[in-house]
Amino acid sequence: MSGKKHFFYLVIIFGLAVFFRFWDLGSAPPGLWSDEAMNGTNAIQALEGGQWKLYYPENFGREGLFINIQALFVKALGHESWVLRLPSAIFGALTVLGLYLMTKELFSRRAGLFASFFLATSFWHIIFSRMGFRAIMAPLFLVWSFYFLFKGIRQSSSTPGVKGSQTPGVFPLWRKPEVPFLFAGFLLGLGFHTYIAFRIVPLIALYPLWIFYKSYRDEKLKDNVCAPCLIVLFIFMAIIAASPLLIYYAQNPADFFGRTSSISIFSSSEPLGQFSENFFKTIQMFNFFGDFNWRHNYAGSSQLWWPVGILFLLGIWKSLRKIAGNGEHLAERVRASEPPQRGLSASETQDVSLSNFPFRFILFWFFIMMLPVVISSEGLPHALRAIVLIPPAMIFAALGLEIVIAKFQKWFAKWKEQFPGKLFQLNRIEQELKILLFIFFIAAASNAFNQYFLRWAPNPMVYDSFQGDITKIAHWLNNEPQNIKKYIVTDSVEIVNLTGSPISLQPIIFITDTYFPNKQNEKNIYYLGSAEFDKIDCSSVCEIVPVESKPTIYEALKNKIPGLIIDGKNGFIMLKK
Repeated sequence: MSGKKHFFYLVIIFGLAVFFRFWDLGSAPPGLWSDEAMNGTNAIQALEGGQWKLYYPENFGREGLFINIQALFVKALGHESWVLRLPSAIFGALTVLGLYLMTKELFSRRAGLFASFFLATSFWHIIFSRMGFRAIMAPLFLVWSFYFLFKGIRQSSSTPGVKGSQTPGVFPLWRKPEVPFLFAGFLLGLGFHTYIAFRIVPLIALYPLWIFYKSYRDEKLKDNVCAPCLIVLFIFMAIIAASPLLIYYAQNPADFFGRTSSISIFSSSEPLGQFSENFFKTIQMFNFFGDFNWRHNYAGSSQLWWPVGILFLLGIWKSLRKIAGNGEHLAERVRASEPPQRGLSASETQDVSLSNFPFRFILFWFFIMMLPVVISSEGLPHALRAIVLIPPAMIFAALGLEIVIAKFQKWFAKWKEQFPGKLFQLNRIEQELKILLFIFFIAAASNAFNQYFLRWAPNPMVYDSFQGDITKIAHWLNNEPQNIKKYIVTDSVEIVNLTGSPISLQPIIFITDTYFPNKQNEKNIYYLGSAEFDKIDCSSVCEIVPVESKPTIYEALKNKIPGLIIDGKNGFIMLKK
């Protein structure tokens, strides 16, 4: 594949990624879920109260990097649902590009194109790229960190035939291995600020670092390349990037664990049995029954489109065969050697092992990063918690497609040799199969559009899951005259105040920008619990909106304030006088 053609395909794939993550972001998904809105409320605290934090303890605790980035977008673009989701869309699109680069370093440019295409059109990844959750940053930092790490390792290699190896001498700055190692470590450290599952990532990074050190020990690196120095640089930069949060956790150990202990399998009476059950639920979610939460998935459907799911299984099978074949190859070479030297040298053993490193690494990533999912027992299968498994899943699918293409190429080469008189017909069939492959890509993109924009986003269950009614109330309040007193009431807690407001109120608080008392007074919007109904002042025109549609609330309000009229013309129940 020529460089220009390759670049053209990459531009198309990235364009698809941008389209699926930005198109109609203001309307899909509908509403604003409370967890997203809580981020928005924290953004208001940061912007207007100067309360910028490394860790926001509300709502079970969240690392602060994503929320602080959201705050900058809110400052620039305003208090809208799509503004909270815009950083996710950007990070999601950049993950597609990062996956291409990482996969290209590990396998080939074509495998990189396939993997990035599957990610660009992944319904699973599209959903979280259009929601205001910090977890979307975890795959981003993973793929970019490992891309720079593998790039640095490649630039350090002196092994003949290594892709892109440079001649010894002085490199331009961007070709010096220190630069990608620096970026790799820093991005890995930033990953600790994203999502709790990222804490296990250093286990994955140890594997390529160990392989890199072995190459140094066996003198397979370029002259003047110090592998231990580069490894120390990587670790140092990771610690620098992660240290603010690590220091915070050292001072607040309870926040480090959060609620993980309460949902862990170790709180179960039979942790081993629970682990087995969780592992089965998670491993089957790719092809059979996925997350049943409408916010995370088209409830119950497999996380992968079924043809991609089949390619995913083929990719895992190929990776396992490569590893098993590595052992068989070594055994054959041992048997073939002449006595008394029956064994292989360390360098020969390493050469065979390194050829299968990419397959080992992706398998290692997949099963190690499954641990944070299976050791928790809440809502499995859980698409959000398993978000760090999306990149290797797409790579497996790409490897599966490579198997199919390679098999057909082998068949056609054999048939052309056996039937030279049928060369014209065989060439025509070969071209038709290429057209069929193109149709498959079109179908994958069409399926993503259909599943997200035509089936999932308009579904009433999705509207309810994202609190569409409460979001509608928030926008209505923004359009009401400020001289009218507006009361938002709830019986979720006895007292509603600035430090203990129910999570269900957060969409209204964020969209109306009424977190601080001065903003509430300015806009005449007040939040009251059932024990505070006496504070309602309807001596002039007033509007009362119950967050929960409960007859007990209506009755209590009408008893305390005679003359209230129920009005439902705006699509929700309101009492006014």
